Amino acid sequence: MDVLVAGGSGFVGRSLCRVLVDRGHAVTALSRTPAESRLPVGVEPIAADVTEPGLDDVVDGHDAVVNLVALPTHVQPRRRHEAVHYDGTCHLVAASERTSVDRFVQLSALGVDEGIETAYFRAKRRAERVVREADLEWVIYRPSVVFGDGCAFLSFIEETAPPLVIPLPGGGRLRTQPIWVADLAPMLADGLEDDRHVGHCYEIGGPERLTLAETVRLVLGGGRIVSIPMPVAQVLAAIVEPLPWPPFGHDQYRVMELDNTTSENDVTAFDVESASLRTLSSYLAAREGRS
Repeated sequence: MDVLVAGGSGFVGRSLCRVLVDRGHAVTALSRTPAESRLPVGVEPIAADVTEPGLDDVVDGHDAVVNLVALPTHVQPRRRHEAVHYDGTCHLVAASERTSVDRFVQLSALGVDEGIETAYFRAKRRAERVVREADLEWVIYRPSVVFGDGCAFLSFIEETAPPLVIPLPGGGRLRTQPIWVADLAPMLADGLEDDRHVGHCYEIGGPERLTLAETVRLVLGGGRIVSIPMPVAQVLAAIVEPLPWPPFGHDQYRVMELDNTTSENDVTAFDVESASLRTLSSYLAAREGRS
């Protein structure tokens, strides 16, 4: 199979490209500024911007397209989420339909259907609708937080959380279900290869349900959590929102009281048991051993 991976040089993309090459597929990694040195051996880089229409020449000749292009939830300005997540999906889907691509795999996000009104979730929700209505075989994945080497999730905590006393809205009660990128990538590859996944939307999580407070302590190796009352957090979000790169704004406040966990972990659809997946704590211990 000839596969185009949009966002192929990114965090999830590199892992997926590696799996696809190992399985014998021809793989092209699309990104705005492809860095061949970051890609697995055998992957062909190609430069393109999915926020611009007219991707037919890039998509043509591929049997399947995987859309992994994404921004972290805290990225500002908010309109960038619309351009990247929604417009980018529209352009890739339209080019795929015009060039007779068979299958389209979309990486969405857990919580998309919860009615969360943030720029990130609104754009992701609209993008899913475009994929579902396309004249293509489609598979959609909604993972919880994805972690691994080079992920935005861990670096965000390490760069923004103080090491000793850690203020968290609501005491960090929000729960996530972190999944290791090397566990997720084979499931994405299965969606390309196995017809039984066509027309399905999968909610994917790891083996643990961790509060934000537990996660921060794991990543930082300790620290005392100080609970910020949610009304106070809302005021603070309004104050820092205009800053060029706010670590916490209105959108982050809106998701703080909603768990990012699966109701039924769909990893079983890929013949995987949740207990066999890598935990965040084991990953962090192994990373510490490498440093």
